[in-house]
Amino acid sequence: MDAIVRKTANRRDFLKTAAAAAGFTIVPRHVLGGAGRPAPSDRLRIAGIGVGGMGASNLANMETEDITALCDVDDAYAAPTFKKYPAAKVYKDFRVMLDKQRDIDAVVIATPDHTHAVITVAAMKAGKHVYCQKPLTHTIQEAREVARVARETKVVTQMGNQGRSGAGARLIEAWMREGEIGTVREVQAWCSLTYYPWGHETWSPILSRKPKAALPVPPTLDWDLWLGPEARRDYHPCYHPASWRAWWDFGCGMMGDRGVHTLGPVCWALKLVHPKSVSASVTDLNEDTHPISAIVTYDFGAREGMPPVKLVWYEGLEPPRPDELEDGRKLPAEGGLLLRGEKGTIMAGVYGDSPQLLPYSRMKDVKKPDQGSLRVPQSHEQDWLGAIKEGRKALSDFSESGPLTEFVLLGNIAKKTQAKLYWDPQSMKITNDREANQLLSRPRRPGWELS
Repeated sequence: MDAIVRKTANRRDFLKTAAAAAGFTIVPRHVLGGAGRPAPSDRLRIAGIGVGGMGASNLANMETEDITALCDVDDAYAAPTFKKYPAAKVYKDFRVMLDKQRDIDAVVIATPDHTHAVITVAAMKAGKHVYCQKPLTHTIQEAREVARVARETKVVTQMGNQGRSGAGARLIEAWMREGEIGTVREVQAWCSLTYYPWGHETWSPILSRKPKAALPVPPTLDWDLWLGPEARRDYHPCYHPASWRAWWDFGCGMMGDRGVHTLGPVCWALKLVHPKSVSASVTDLNEDTHPISAIVTYDFGAREGMPPVKLVWYEGLEPPRPDELEDGRKLPAEGGLLLRGEKGTIMAGVYGDSPQLLPYSRMKDVKKPDQGSLRVPQSHEQDWLGAIKEGRKALSDFSESGPLTEFVLLGNIAKKTQAKLYWDPQSMKITNDREANQLLSRPRRPGWELS
């Protein structure tokens, strides 16, 4: 960890020690700093990397701190964020920013999936605390490496799956602990949206498959930096600014988009980490773009006194309507989850939000969990900021979100191979398919190694 970060920690330790010795209480930082703001001396220096899309939203939830640096490869796409924080220094290349502006305490990374790992590793090795958007990485090998570097550097980390900080996920966990639906052996989860025509239908115009004609690179965009570790190719707007997630080379598809959100609460409630096997069936499999729809089936073994579980993920589809769902009531919009227990079913939305028992008539008699266990932070970003200042782990620390990322990305490999794959997490190998093992990592352009 660099000297700036150590200095911040030492300042907090000194204040705590001095207060104890003198027998008085330090005035809370929110009082010293004014309404809802920390004292200036206790504010973190935050840098945003990839600030034209979700990064702008993340930074808006961190305005209790000092936004001191902004980095984006596209000046036009990021222009509203640059304008919002005029005091922040602006960069195109994150490597230049990390080298020149050493006073940064923490970084927020909201770039396309294929660049998450290389930026995250560089930031952690520079001693910066890291908030990285979901999915944590583009490949399983990257997820394993990012989690390793986080352990070594001991910085505070968070993946941007905001449902982890929500009340719904906590309520699901509490109901499972208290046996409200009994033993669960089957889970169904889904996102009914699709990337057809290869990009969310509300995004910018898309061409199916790789475009055949190159277009001029916009003068505001550094296309080589945008490509990062991926092989060089001609620019086309079907990749940037918004539709990259639909392409295998740049994004993790709906599984990396909504899958991380929706499957996370299932993993936390049922203590799922590594599946024993995974298989998939898809509609319109091709080498360039994620499929229109898919059904992915995971098999988990027994763990911590719980029996084996089958988890089925529906993408671009909905699961069969549960018998317990009364006539006139609908499944959650766009996606959700169903935990099928021996005594009932839990249904919740995309982020594990608004959970309810099925049949709904059970809700009037359900025992209310301890409210302390349901307390949530102001935001997922604020949980991370608090963890930095308090010297604790954030709720979606990379030690948890790394394995979650591995789990969902195995589903993408199953889609590509159309085979049942058996997973050995200790050796990080698919034990029955040599071709599938090649998909655990990707080639990287020279200069973009995870070093």
